[in-house]
Amino acid sequence: MSAIPLLAPGPVSLPDPHTALDDPDGLLAAGGSLSVRWLLSAYASGIFPWFDSDDEHILWWSPSKRAVLCPGEMHVTRSLTKRIRNAGFRLSMDEAFDAVVFNCSKPRRDSAGTWITPRMRDAYHALYVQGYAHSVEVWRDEVLCGGLYGVSIGSAFCGESMFSVERDASKVAFYTLQKQLHAWQFDLIDCQMVNPHLSSLGVVEIPRTEFLARLENAVQQPTRRGRWRFDEPSTIVS
Repeated sequence: MSAIPLLAPGPVSLPDPHTALDDPDGLLAAGGSLSVRWLLSAYASGIFPWFDSDDEHILWWSPSKRAVLCPGEMHVTRSLTKRIRNAGFRLSMDEAFDAVVFNCSKPRRDSAGTWITPRMRDAYHALYVQGYAHSVEVWRDEVLCGGLYGVSIGSAFCGESMFSVERDASKVAFYTLQKQLHAWQFDLIDCQMVNPHLSSLGVVEIPRTEFLARLENAVQQPTRRGRWRFDEPSTIVS
C-alpha cells in the first residue's frame, strides 16, 4: 500500500479526493479530527471517515465509485409496498438520534466489530446538536425497532448507517426518508458504498468524478438545519 498523508488535528487540511489510493480503493489520508468543522468540510468534499478503533488514526476515504440514490427514485417492491401500508409502524425524525446511532453501532451477524466507535458516536452527536445530523426512527408500540442516520449539507443527504430488529424496518425508514427528501427538493442521497441490500432499493454506483460534480452543485444550496419533522401525517405508516 502506498503512503498516505498524516494530517494534524488543527485547521482542516483534507487532500483533494482525486488523490485517493487505488488500493485500498479510496483511502485518502489518516489523522485529523472528528470535530464538526472537519466533518462538514469532509462531507462537502465527498470524503467520509471510516476506521476500526479509537486507538487508531482516523482514516478518510473517497472511493473511485460512489453509491447514490436520487430522492423519489427508490425501487419499492410489491411486498415492501404491503409492508409499508400494513406493518403498523410509527415513523419519526430526530426523536431518538443517539439511540439510533447506538443501535447502528452494534456488531452485525456477519461482523464481530463495528466502525461506529464511541468517538464516532460523540462526533455525530455534536453534528446533531448543531442541526446537521439527522435520524429516522421506526417504532412498534413505542419500542424502537429500526432506523437510520446521516448528515445533511446543502441538498445532499449523506447516509451513514441503518439498523433493523424487525423485518423491513430499515427499508421503511429509508423509503420514508427519501420520500420526504424528494418533497424538500433534495438532489442526492450519498450511500457511500453499494451492497446487495442497497442495490435492491435502487441505489446505483457512479464514478467519483461524476459524484463530486453532483455534490458540488448540491452543497451550494441552503442547508436545512435544526430538528427535522415529516411534513405530512401520511408519513406515519398505519
